[in-house]
Amino acid sequence: QVQLVESGGGLVQAGGSLRLSCAASGIIFSDHLMGWYRQTPGNQRELVAHITPGGSTNYADSVKDRFTISRDNSKSTIYLQMNSLKAEDTAVYYCNAVHMRVWHRPDLGSWGQGTQVTVSS
Repeated sequence: QVQLVESGGGLVQAGGSLRLSCAASGIIFSDHLMGWYRQTPGNQRELVAHITPGGSTNYADSVKDRFTISRDNSKSTIYLQMNSLKAEDTAVYYCNAVHMRVWHRPDLGSWGQGTQVTVSS
């Protein structure tokens, strides 16, 4: 079965950095759009960034120029480098894998268990 295992969350001061990782198994990694989403209590899950198998990326406006998504197809792993963190980046961050045939439907993909990121101001 599909498994997405996130790591790298934690507590950091505003202005600091964190790097999240998501290791995938049970999928043909190179066929999947990989993404990071985040969710705060009472709010919907929102896209942070996603990356195609070929490396094209897309970012939410709120994280552009601060966050960088990347993927290592040889390791079936994606990363999210988060710099200049702000208190409003505090959320649970989820990894998502969705087949490129339905790239616009992350709900049809698989989700990790989530990792908490807390930014103190």
